[in-house]
Amino acid sequence: MKLDSIPIFDLSQDNADNQVLLIDKPVGITSFDVIRSLRRYTGIRKFGHAGTLDPIASGLLICMSGSATKLSRHFMDMPKVYSGTLVLGAETPSFDTETEIIRSVSTDNILDDDVSAATKALTGTIIQVTPIYAAVKVGGKPLYSYARQGKDVSRPPRVVTVDEFNTGPREGDIVPFRIVCSTGTYVRTLVHDLGQSLGVGAHMASLRREAIGSYSVEDAIQLSDLQPEGE
Repeated sequence: MKLDSIPIFDLSQDNADNQVLLIDKPVGITSFDVIRSLRRYTGIRKFGHAGTLDPIASGLLICMSGSATKLSRHFMDMPKVYSGTLVLGAETPSFDTETEIIRSVSTDNILDDDVSAATKALTGTIIQVTPIYAAVKVGGKPLYSYARQGKDVSRPPRVVTVDEFNTGPREGDIVPFRIVCSTGTYVRTLVHDLGQSLGVGAHMASLRREAIGSYSVEDAIQLSDLQPEGE
């Protein structure tokens, strides 16, 4: 099935089978929760998505139904655009807000120019170490299961490409960012590595996926629009 032969579904259509649906995933639910909602709304059982978003993240989730699920790899191989905020001077084990802060230091000596310079070293083709709080399996178990037991294990490195890593003016220790990257990139690892290079630590506070290839979250369906009337 060719990518350009698949129509993008909208709520005015009667049949969502064998189509691509652009969903704006809200914060607080899993990507599979979105799939469950789509199954309930459409009555179609065969659904998949192209690239998981963590519960704390929002934004574009490309979902596919029926034979369109064969296109998953095409979408996953497209570059991703993210926006978000990071907090300097505070580290967490998960590199985001899912776990408690374990180290805090002053950032008074860090300038905006220092942050910008540090992002440049994290741009291009780089090697990332998979974070311990991840769903990647090692020894048959997801990494996060080891993390919750307080165990550390050897984690697989991966080669990723970061085309852009731009930061905006700080508000205290909060720094807005925009990242364009390849599939497989852990944004929270980029944030953690940025904090390490600055010597003060950092963690990701918020994340939103703005685009996948030429597909924009601005064209996505709000998940609340899929709720049957009366719910």
